[in-house]
Amino acid sequence: MTTVAPVATTGTAAPGAVPATTARTGAVAPRARVSPFHDVCLYFLALFLPPLAVFFKRGFLADFWINILLSILGWIPGVLHAWWVISRSEGAM
Repeated sequence: MTTVAPVATTGTAAPGAVPATTARTGAVAPRARVSPFHDVCLYFLALFLPPLAVFFKRGFLADFWINILLSILGWIPGVLHAWWVISRSEGAM
């Protein structure tokens, strides 16, 4: 009889890291995914309030502050940047 040591996971894996497995079954934990409907709502929100859409997608990271500056410079640069952030980001903050 072999004993399997439990695997400790903290839930903060680097992007591109191998998903955590459970010690006994070896099953891969499901990856959290944001629904396409959520992204469609963010695209629509970005038309009216681009920084808010970026905040919902990425939080208070550099993308948010860049979008604030672009939105001050003009509505179109803010919207284009928000759409770019939404399209390239996988998952919510």
